[in-house]
Amino acid sequence: AQLVVHFMTDPVAGLSEMKRVTKPGGVVAACVWDHAGGRGPLENFWKVARALDVGINDGAEKAGTREGHLTQLFAAAGLAHVVDSSLPVEVVHETFEEWWDPYTLGVGPAGVYLAGLSNDGQAELRDRCRAIVGPGPISISAVAWVAKGVA
Repeated sequence: AQLVVHFMTDPVAGLSEMKRVTKPGGVVAACVWDHAGGRGPLENFWKVARALDVGINDGAEKAGTREGHLTQLFAAAGLAHVVDSSLPVEVVHETFEEWWDPYTLGVGPAGVYLAGLSNDGQAELRDRCRAIVGPGPISISAVAWVAKGVA
């Protein structure tokens, strides 16, 4: 379950269902961005958004986004021999526009947040993001928490 657990209404129930449909001895694995630790790939976007809107929900409180929590959820779902690790990721965007354009599609929490802003609000967020990340190339380093367990 890549980048899914933190969107589950009941992550323990979701992981329990993954365990149920996995043959005995099979592996269940998942990863979630380290939003709580500020090391998710959207951190620059959310940093600016939080500066503009203090009460924003940036995903840092979602399931599995802090160190060790995904492992706790796996154990609560009854998976055995649970181990965790982290997965570092780096991507380079050649231009600011290449980095920014996915947010404008209205996909995911960041896209939905952006779509809910006025045109002026969107422009301010874009301009402040540009000031932080620059014109490009933009190198984004991120970390995902990984857990795996045996059904």
